[in-house]
Amino acid sequence: MTSPTPLEERLVNLFKSEKYRSLLRESALKRRISIPVDFSDIMAFDPGYAANLVKDPLRYLEPLDRACYKQLQIEDPGYAASIRFFKARVTSLPEVTSIRGLRSEHLRTLVMVDGIISKTTGVKPILLEGRFRCRYCGTTQDILQTSPRLKTPEQCTNPACRGRRPSFELIQEESVYTDYQVIGVQEKPEDLPPGQLPRLVEVRARDDLVDVARPGDRVLVVGILQSVQERAGELPLKTFKLFIEAVSIETASKEPQAIQITAEEEKLFKKMAEDPFIHRKLVESVAPSIYGLEHLKEAILLLLVGGRTKIFPDGLRVRGEPNILLVGDPGTAKSQLLQYVASIAPRGIYTSGRGSTAAGLTAAVLREKSGGMVLEAGAMVLADMGVCCIDEIDKMRPEDRVAIHEAMAQQTVSVAKGGIVATLNARAAVLAAANPALGRYDPFRNFTENINLPITILSRFDLIFVLRDEPHPEHDRKVSAHISAMHTTGLPEKAAPIPPDILRKYLAYAKRFEPTVTPNAMKMLEEFYLQMRSMYERTSTVSITARQLESLIRLTEARARLALKSQADEEDAAAAILLMKRSLSEVGVDIDTGRPDIDVIMTGKPKSVRDKMALVVDTIKKFEEQHGYAADQELRASLLQAGLTEAEISRILARLITEGRVYTPRTGAYKVA
Repeated sequence: MTSPTPLEERLVNLFKSEKYRSLLRESALKRRISIPVDFSDIMAFDPGYAANLVKDPLRYLEPLDRACYKQLQIEDPGYAASIRFFKARVTSLPEVTSIRGLRSEHLRTLVMVDGIISKTTGVKPILLEGRFRCRYCGTTQDILQTSPRLKTPEQCTNPACRGRRPSFELIQEESVYTDYQVIGVQEKPEDLPPGQLPRLVEVRARDDLVDVARPGDRVLVVGILQSVQERAGELPLKTFKLFIEAVSIETASKEPQAIQITAEEEKLFKKMAEDPFIHRKLVESVAPSIYGLEHLKEAILLLLVGGRTKIFPDGLRVRGEPNILLVGDPGTAKSQLLQYVASIAPRGIYTSGRGSTAAGLTAAVLREKSGGMVLEAGAMVLADMGVCCIDEIDKMRPEDRVAIHEAMAQQTVSVAKGGIVATLNARAAVLAAANPALGRYDPFRNFTENINLPITILSRFDLIFVLRDEPHPEHDRKVSAHISAMHTTGLPEKAAPIPPDILRKYLAYAKRFEPTVTPNAMKMLEEFYLQMRSMYERTSTVSITARQLESLIRLTEARARLALKSQADEEDAAAAILLMKRSLSEVGVDIDTGRPDIDVIMTGKPKSVRDKMALVVDTIKKFEEQHGYAADQELRASLLQAGLTEAEISRILARLITEGRVYTPRTGAYKVA
C-alpha cells in the first residue's frame, strides 16, 4: 500500500468526529462499503479542499476515500481487512444544477442534479481487476481495468515467452468484479418550462449505489459529469454524449411531508384550523378564477389530502386516496380544474387521455440499443404519493384503459414483459374528466349511456359528478360578470382567502395528520348505508354497495384532515354523506323508474333494463320452443303488447346480440345462445 499523502493525513481528522466514527461503526456492523459525507462538513473542515473537490473530483475524491478507509481501520480493523475499498459518498452540494442546465463547462466537475428516475437497466457485473493467464507458460498477471475496453497485458513476465506473440486468457473466477447499472433521470414535471419536452440524463451507478431507487422515485444525484464519444456505425463522431458517474444517490421523500414547513408556518396553520369557517375558506381558495362549483371544489380538497391508508394484520391494503370523475358538457371548466389540481398538489401529474398510451400511463418495457430491456415509468407511477389528473379519459383507446384498472384499485402497476417481471407503486389519487358520448349530456338517458367508459373503470371512482351547461338567467349573469372582471383586471371579483403558496403548504401539512373516525360518526355512516340498502325491499334495486361505504369513510377522514383534527366527528361524516348523496343522485339513478340504483355504474344495467332484457330472452325462448326460432315480426308484436316500445326492443336486441346471449341464425330470426 502507498504511504499516505499529507492531504490524506489531514482529511483523516474529518472522520475522527463522533458523527463519522459512529457512521463507520454502523457500516462495519451492517457490512456496508460506504458512508454518506455531508459536503457542508467538508466545507466547514477545509474550504480550500471543498472548492478543489468540486473543480477536480477525479483527483480529490480518492484521498477522501482513503482517509475514510484509514479511520475505518481504527474503528473496526477486522472488517477493514476483509474489504478491498471503502467509499465516502459526498452528499448535499450547496447548489442543484438542473438537468436542462448541464453544459460543457461542467465537464469533469462535481454536480448535483434533482429529478425522477424514469428507467433503470438490469444490474451487470463490471470488471475492476482482471487476472490473465499466458496461454504458453501459464504465468498469471493482475491488470487494473481503468478504460471502457478490456485491458490485457502487453507482454508475459516470464523471460521464456519473450519474442512470442502475446496471448492471454481471462481467469474469470479469480478476477475482481463490481455491480454496475445505468439509470435514466428525468426532469421533474413541476420544473418543466411550458411546452418543452422533459430532458433526461444517464447516470452510471456502481457498487452499493445500484438498485437504491426504482422508476418513479425522486432522487438527488451527486456525481462527476463525464462524456463519451458518440458513434455513427463504426465511425466516431466529433460530438460527445454527457453522463454522470454517480458518487451518491439519495432518494428524496415522496411524501408531501418532504415540503419544508417552518415552525412559524406550523403555528399559522394551527391558528387557521381553529377558525370555525376553515372549510368554507379552503373551498373559496380552490381555483378562484373558476366561478361557482363549490361542491366540486370541496370534493377536490378531499382528494388532495385523502384519508388514511390502512394495512390489516392479514396484509390486505386498503387505499386512502379517493378517485373522482367529472363528466360534463364542453365549456364547464373541467380541464382548468384538472390543471389547477396538478399545479397545487404537492405532487401532481397532468396528462390527456387522447395522447396517453397504456405504457405512458402505467409503465413500459423498452429495448435498449445494446439489446437489453429497460423499465420506464409512466404517469401513474411518477404521480406516486400525489395526484394523477387524466383529461379526456373517454378518448383513450380501449386497450389503454385496461392498464389503469389495477393502478386505480390496488394502486400498483405490474409489468411482465421481455423477461422483466416487476410491480411498481402507483399510490396516487386519480382526478379524471370525460365528455358525454353524444356531445352534450342527455338527462333522459342513463349515465352509462351518456359516457363512453367501461363499467370496470366507473366502479373504481369514489365520487362521480355531472356538470351540465343549462341556461339560468341569474347564474349566467354572475358567470359573465366574473369572466369580465377576470379579463379586465386579471383578478377574480372576490379574492381567495388563502393565497396559493400557503394553501399548497397547508394541504401538505394536513396530510401529516392520521385522524380516526369516532364511534358516533361511524354509526352515522353505517345508518346511512343501511338506510340506502333497505330501499331494496321497496324498489328491488341496490342503491349502494360496500364500496361506497369505504368511500364514505375515506371522505370523512379527509375532511377531518382539512381541519387538522385527530378525530373525524359527526360533522365530517354529515359532509361526506352530503357529497355522496349528490354524486349518487346524479349518476346512481335509473332514469326509467327514477329510483336509486347503483347498478347503473356498477354493472351498467339498472334493474329496469335487466328486467326488460330478461323479458326479451324469455319471449325468444317461448317462440323457440314452438317454432325452433323467434320470428322478428311475431317477437316485436308480443313485446309491444308487453309494454315495450319499438326503440327499446331494437336497443335491447342489439345489446343481447353484442353480449352474445342471442344470435341470428338467419335474417329476421332469433335464437338464445
